[in-house]
Amino acid sequence: MAALVRVVKHRAGEPQWITLCSGLIQTTIAQTQWGRMLHGTLQRHKNGRSQLTKVCCGLIRTIGAAEQPNRTFHHTKKFLATKDSFQPSEEKVGAFTKIIEAMGFTGPLKYNKWKIKIAALRMYTCCVEKTDYEEFFNTFQMPDTLNSWFLVAQLHVWMCLVRMKQEGRAGKYMCRYIVHSMWEDVEQRGKVMGIDSVALKESMRNMTENFYAALFGYDEGILSDDHVLAAAIWRNLFNKQCDDPRRLEIMVEYIRKQVQHLDAMPGEDLLLSGEVSWRPLVEMNAQSIVKPAAPPTYNDEGL
Repeated sequence: MAALVRVVKHRAGEPQWITLCSGLIQTTIAQTQWGRMLHGTLQRHKNGRSQLTKVCCGLIRTIGAAEQPNRTFHHTKKFLATKDSFQPSEEKVGAFTKIIEAMGFTGPLKYNKWKIKIAALRMYTCCVEKTDYEEFFNTFQMPDTLNSWFLVAQLHVWMCLVRMKQEGRAGKYMCRYIVHSMWEDVEQRGKVMGIDSVALKESMRNMTENFYAALFGYDEGILSDDHVLAAAIWRNLFNKQCDDPRRLEIMVEYIRKQVQHLDAMPGEDLLLSGEVSWRPLVEMNAQSIVKPAAPPTYNDEGL
């Protein structure tokens, strides 16, 4: 076809036109009806160069349209797994809500904002009070320091953030106050421990950087296979100082089952009560993750 285009451009002689078009019919055009049509046209216009030019140019355009690749559709009978299920779409909001949220404010939510703030504080409290930190320190030989406590706490906070971000705008609003409660608690613990204000400020700056880096690493790990999740745990929880693969295996299993356990909890109960429970670090009796038997209760009087 490139040769034919060059012939058209340079106005070659009539014998070259006939030869090239005949070869084009044999090599490029698979449809027999196009070959018969062009052959008849060439026979009728052997002495008419202008008509032959129109025929060949039309043939070029026809070939370009005919050579478009055909798209085929592949069907599969594979059913969606739990992790492959479609996520709920983002809730629709009005134009006014979009404007005020673009200015940095929070628009109307499904539930009362004060209820969500209280639930966020309760959820963070569950992260620090219902977690056996001593078991973590002994199992993984971590030093009993503020930084070690923070590494374990941020892991559980991250799992709560993953769960609540599935609850739309109200869940994202709750995530902000979970993180806010965490930083207030870290600052108060540092002051109680007698850490110098300058050193505490520097330490919190480093914790902030590590926290958001850990969120990115854990998010990538939970969406990937166990190798990626184990690498995120090795970097963020163990500070690259773990040589025992069994410890990484325990933590990968722990995170997977906790995330599944949190997913089984009703979103409405989490938004209003903030009560979460944690499965043990090491399961004595392996069993499937089941939905909590009794839903948490909450008291909204005065709100």
